[in-house]
This record gives sequence, structure tokens and C-alpha cells, in this order.
Amino acid sequence: MDEQEMRRIFSENKAYRPSDERYKQMRYRRAGKSGLRLSEISFGMWHNFGTADSYENMRNMVFAAFDGGVTVFDLANNYGPTEGSAERNFGSILARDLVSHRDEMVITTKAGYPDWKGPYGDGGSLKYLVASLDKSLKNLGLEYVDIFYHHRPDPQTPLEETVYALKRVCESGKALYVGISNYGGALAAKMCALLKEAGVPFILDQVSYSIFERSCEADGLLALAKEQGFSVTAYSPLAQGMLSGRYLCGIPEGSRMSKEKRLRERLSEEKLSKIRALAAIAEERGQTLAQMAISWLLRREEVASVIIGASSAAQIRENLQPDPVFTDEQLARIDEISPVQGAQK
Repeated sequence: MDEQEMRRIFSENKAYRPSDERYKQMRYRRAGKSGLRLSEISFGMWHNFGTADSYENMRNMVFAAFDGGVTVFDLANNYGPTEGSAERNFGSILARDLVSHRDEMVITTKAGYPDWKGPYGDGGSLKYLVASLDKSLKNLGLEYVDIFYHHRPDPQTPLEETVYALKRVCESGKALYVGISNYGGALAAKMCALLKEAGVPFILDQVSYSIFERSCEADGLLALAKEQGFSVTAYSPLAQGMLSGRYLCGIPEGSRMSKEKRLRERLSEEKLSKIRALAAIAEERGQTLAQMAISWLLRREEVASVIIGASSAAQIRENLQPDPVFTDEQLARIDEISPVQGAQK
């Protein structure tokens, strides 16, 4: 999106005014034992916020989320493509449309995956994490983010160094809280102990969690969160689209799965059979499959927020009112369709 096109969009659209009803339909949960509350649904910009995506559509999705009571907006230094473009696009929307509402928002970003060339552009080192956050703040046009996550474990960096880096960014005021992401149970336990020892306000572990991806149950992460007083934020709640309901009758042209071979290969006949069985349960509940998949995650008190992605404002509105109440029979049927694999004993 070039500057001329951006000016055209703003000249043709009226100034955004948030809905006065935005906080009436959303519920909020505490992040661990902290005083911070998160909207049960977060809006993630992993996809559809890149250089080649429609800026007007981005604005409409952000507005739909905020109007629905979403306060958590989830980014990372490498989201795009290209890297950093999601932060820059969201930063532009924030500056032009939502700057007066900054204090109503929890803005997060992450660092850990490759972002720039050379030996210092990824990982968990002090140099990389501090530099990446500075770059993210510049992209976003902010003085601080509310939560800064280490995006993935780095076996080449001592955990103590990563913890020190997270402590540094909190003490600098550039992040209010810190979290970790993609840390399984055993490694999360080590990080939790080190962060507590360092006096760092660690509140969240962001992991992939869905009906089809239950490793955080199997490896003890949810039990650890409950025991140690932090929470989980769940990304890919629809299993990268498989639980969206879009693929019950084939793969639509232009969908993400139609473009990515690795996703298509996962959609076997066996998987489709399971998806259809889950869709039948959702229909009995009066929900779409996507709504049930999100609701199923929120039945767990350890989950503070579920991060949804979207390609349109309509998709966001559809998934903003989960119902986390399930009968024992419904949960048993879901467990039979997609059981926990390799659970700890």
C-alpha cells in the first residue's frame, strides 16, 4: 500500500467512531494473578496485514474487533509479509483512528523468529530482543507495548540471558508485562521459576491450542499455569482453518488452504470425517463449527484469551460471542473425536 492509495482511502471514509456498546457484549479474564484483564477474544494479525493486503480491509477488521469489545491486539516483529508490515499497518490505523483510545487497548508484540539478516536477527539473546522491541515500537509508533513475548525457545541462548532481556525491557518501561510463546510444559516451568526469581511480571504463555492440537494438556502446561499463577493465550484456535467450517464441502478457491500445499496435505479424508462429526455437535449447540471451537477453549479457566485471525470484518463479528458451557456428553464426544495424545501420567 503506497502513501497515495492510503490518502485516497482516508479521504473517502468518515472518521471512525467506536460503538458506545462495545463493552457490553465481551467478557474479560485476568491474566494469571495479575491485575490485567484481557478480552476473552483477541485479534491477531499473523495473516492479512501484510504489504500486499487491503489497507481498507485491515481498518474494517480492527474497527469490528474494537466495536465488539476486543481490547487485545496481537502482533509480532515478523508478521506480514514482509516482516514488520503488520506492525506498521496497525500502527498507522492506531495513529489515524484510535490514538485517543490507546489506554483502552492491550497491544502485544513478540520477537524470536527471524526478522533481519545476519547473526543478530533472531533467537533469544539480549541484543536481539532489545533491538527487536525498539524496532517494533518504531513500527507501531508507540512508547511502550502492554505485553512483550519471547516468541519461541532458543536452544542457542541460555534461558538466564533471555530472562535478563525480558527484565531489562520491563525496567525500561518499553513493556508493561512479559510473556513467553511456544514454550511447552517442562521448559515453561524453568522459565517461570527464573522469571519469578528475577522479579519479572510474567503473566502469559501463548501456545497453539485447539480441538486438534492439545499438546498443552498433554505436557502439563495447563496444570503448571494453574499451579504457578500464569495464564495461557491460545493461537490457531481453528487449527489453521480446519475448524472454520469452510472446508466441509471442499476447498474454496482463494482460501488460505487453496494457496498452501502443506495445509491441504493435512486435510485428509479421516480429518474431514472428524471435522464433520464436530460440526454436527456444533449444530446441536446452535453454533457454527468455528464458534464451538473457540467456546471449547474458553471452557478452561487457565485460558485467558483466544486469539482469532480473520480475512474480513464479518468473520470477526461471527466469532465474538462464544458460549463456553458444554454438557459432559458433548465434551465426551469431542474427546472421542480428537483425544489428547501422549498425556502425562
